Amino acid sequence: MNLTFDSVHKRFGDLPVVDGFSSQFSTGELVALVGPSGCGKSTLLHLAAGLEKPTQGRILADGKPVQGPDPSRTLVFQEHALYPWLTLRDNVALALEFQKTPKARAREAAREWLARVGLSGFEDYYPHQVSGGMRQRAALARAFVAQPQTLLMDEPFGALDALTRLALQDVLRQLIAQEKPTVLLVTHDVDEALFLADRIVVFSPRPARVLREFNLAHREKTHDLSGLAEEKREILRLLGIDVGGGQPADLALAA
Repeated sequence: MNLTFDSVHKRFGDLPVVDGFSSQFSTGELVALVGPSGCGKSTLLHLAAGLEKPTQGRILADGKPVQGPDPSRTLVFQEHALYPWLTLRDNVALALEFQKTPKARAREAAREWLARVGLSGFEDYYPHQVSGGMRQRAALARAFVAQPQTLLMDEPFGALDALTRLALQDVLRQLIAQEKPTVLLVTHDVDEALFLADRIVVFSPRPARVLREFNLAHREKTHDLSGLAEEKREILRLLGIDVGGGQPADLALAA
């Protein structure tokens, strides 16, 4: 799915949050949205999901205006949001049952997707019986099971420890390579953005304005980021972090 933001502004009352954002996100592309906390990144996801409407401008999905939520655009939050009274299989199957898929078929698809994220044998466990990383794997399975054309991911691995986060990044990268959805990923982890993204958009403090874009589409996806040291240094500088070798931008990261 091609997703287009055309001169999008968003205000909440008198508070400007997004200021004239224009960009196009192409089928199969993963774009990381990086910027200070509270700058409007999550609002952009909510706008793309159809949960909020632009104050001005328009958002198009394959050329058609986004009018509200749609199963073709799935929003994934930092918290796994699994129902504690359902097994992992039933949590994943629910995404298909909402679309009127027969229960037996939905449960079989859920089993297959749990296997794809490394949870074979855990289908009948409840969320409280597995680790945080396993719950997030189940959340990924639930996000992919209905085969959305666009994934809108808001810090999906932010609550995980460093090693689990790296493992889940690998799982996500593999699933994206296989399924080819369009992905918008909000993250505060610059290394995560450099590893996963085909393109990184760096935003100013609120209201969100684009400071710079980095095109990484043609590089090999590897956790060895030594070849991207210059890009990392520049992103941190744009975020107001002094890493030496140049003046940081005059920004203050919100708490």
